[in-house]
Amino acid sequence: MRILLVEDSERLRRSLAELFRGAGFAIDLTGDGEEGWWYAEQTNYDVIVLDIMLPGLDGLSLLKRLRDSGKTTHVLLLTARDGVDDRVKGFRLGADDYLVKPFATEELLARVQALCRRAYGLKKNIITVGPLSIDLGLRKATLADADLPLKPREFRILEYLALRQDQVVSRTEIESHLYNEETEISSNAVNSAISVLRKHLESGGCAELIQTLRGHGYLLSSS
Repeated sequence: MRILLVEDSERLRRSLAELFRGAGFAIDLTGDGEEGWWYAEQTNYDVIVLDIMLPGLDGLSLLKRLRDSGKTTHVLLLTARDGVDDRVKGFRLGADDYLVKPFATEELLARVQALCRRAYGLKKNIITVGPLSIDLGLRKATLADADLPLKPREFRILEYLALRQDQVVSRTEIESHLYNEETEISSNAVNSAISVLRKHLESGGCAELIQTLRGHGYLLSSS
């Protein structure tokens, strides 16, 4: 899953980037509202974490611009102001959640994970595809109750395919959605990870859960 963090405090930005990457997210970072708008125009994020007090284009103005442009990405607002009027204004402009500084990082992570689930129409952390079960919270996959020994990259790809279950997902979509911008991606990184995933699924007799549609992408489906 991919998120955008727009936060002008460099120290907090770095700390949260470490938090989210450790939880398996790909993340883009900026401390500038105008640059945040540029990022949001270029990429489809699962969630945008947006500080209100930004230099130049403030968070509420950026939120309004996002909604006016038709962007429906879930937005969580961060602010040092805890007045009811501020919260109400944010929600009326289209915010999906709100967290007052200082906050517990565990709560922020839980709220972002909940918004990500909502983005894919999920109410719980478990996705099942036939005998395959993927736990988004524990970040593990099981096949017929046996844990699959997946590396983080392999799990992220399987997670994304599961979130897009029964949809064809191109290699380009996987690369742009799962890899941090500073990560160097080899031309066959996705293909290699898919091959490993198939070998794990094959051990349980379910290699066919992941299909390759040449020239189009990959499909995770139990049918």
